[in-house]
Amino acid sequence: MTINRASIAKELLPGLNAVFGLEYGQVNDEHKNLYEVENSDRAFEEEVLFTGFGSAPVKSEGAAVSYDDAQESYTARYTAETVALAFAITEEAMEDNLYDTFAKLRARGLARAMANTKEVKAANLFTNGFTDTIGDGVAFFATTHPTISDGTQSNITTAGTMAIGTLETAITAVQKIKDDRGILVGASATSLHIPVDLWNVADTILNTPGKPGGSNNDINATRHMGMIPDGFYVNRRFTGTDDWFTRTDVPNGTKMFARTPLQTKMEPDFDTGNLRFKARERYSFGVSDWRGWFGNAGS
Repeated sequence: MTINRASIAKELLPGLNAVFGLEYGQVNDEHKNLYEVENSDRAFEEEVLFTGFGSAPVKSEGAAVSYDDAQESYTARYTAETVALAFAITEEAMEDNLYDTFAKLRARGLARAMANTKEVKAANLFTNGFTDTIGDGVAFFATTHPTISDGTQSNITTAGTMAIGTLETAITAVQKIKDDRGILVGASATSLHIPVDLWNVADTILNTPGKPGGSNNDINATRHMGMIPDGFYVNRRFTGTDDWFTRTDVPNGTKMFARTPLQTKMEPDFDTGNLRFKARERYSFGVSDWRGWFGNAGS
């Protein structure tokens, strides 16, 4: 029986998949610290923010009880993007037994490219978060988020380089978060997310027993009271060297919807004799509730 290129592809695919999988797994999944990840089976997903009820009024004796309606606020739409890339192994490379040095190196490069694309897309939502709008019509990080009955609200603190004072301001602001009806939600900060340029500053602020820069032997209240319980995460794709972000425990903040998991495929091309190796996946990133994050644009 003649061995054709299709049968060779079946033998080579497991090897390339193994190389691809190992390399893809070595890339830090930094997006997982920024998003809640959910699966999707549709071209797009929509999430609607519900406003809850206002404060309960006093009911006079014999009077009728008051009624209130939980309304819908803005809608967040997540549209799945298809991310794909491929390379080809030439017929001559196969004939000259250059499979190991040619195809496997390119499989590693393809894995890094696919992983990097995902991480950059995930980081861009934050990098561009002070300008790009979300479902409520203003930027992800803004002082003018509209509400149903509590005016405008903010999830951006006074611009300033990250320091113990600016972080304390952010922690305080998080605890004052209200819902659309003006009721405190009881939020707390959970983690700090920074560019690589601020790794030493974050470590000093969160892990020094005394107040950084203090001269009166004051304790570091942020560390002492565990105000950032999950510590800090460095994201190498944040491009704003002074920008930093505080995650809160408000649910449904930022989400990633995984539509189609990463897939690889190899097939022969009759005309050229090349073997083509492709990687493909579909996903989307977005913001459901801006209260899940506070941003600071640095200096």
